[in-house]
Amino acid sequence: MGDGDTTEKDPIDETNDESFPASDAPEWTGTHAGPPGARGPGGGEPAHHATLRSVRGTTSVAEAVARLERALAAAGMKIFARIDHAAEAHAVGLAMRPTVLLVFGSPKGGTPLMVARPTVAIDLPLKALVWEDDAGATWLTYNTPAWLEERHGLDRSLACTLAPAGGLLERALNA
Repeated sequence: MGDGDTTEKDPIDETNDESFPASDAPEWTGTHAGPPGARGPGGGEPAHHATLRSVRGTTSVAEAVARLERALAAAGMKIFARIDHAAEAHAVGLAMRPTVLLVFGSPKGGTPLMVARPTVAIDLPLKALVWEDDAGATWLTYNTPAWLEERHGLDRSLACTLAPAGGLLERALNA
């Protein structure tokens, strides 16, 4: 920037594919939250809040996801999306252990909650995360109904209508 130049130097040129959104992907360090129940930094608070439930599986992530998909379909629920985070990471040259998110639900079950509290729509449909920890164990993680109750001020009786979904997921995981 010389005399008379009124433009500032932009360190990131958004028009250059080499610098947007990031020029270099971060290296995988192995740092993660750890298995459910692990303590946070310094051994303090648990890594997962009480509204997040994690259950250990006995199969691979792929088999666990297949079991969940079958159980959800058999229960008449719709699977709105299946997001394979590891496959997406690999597609851009990054490494990630198997991690799959299922987005599922039933408009019949979720609509009354969204009518009562429109903000609940940001957390519905329900989600089930199946992931592998660094020891090779498979985990299922999902939000409990208490999450919706706490986050949105939803009436407990409405939030609890979703409780059977967690039981269904857990039974299917290790069936």
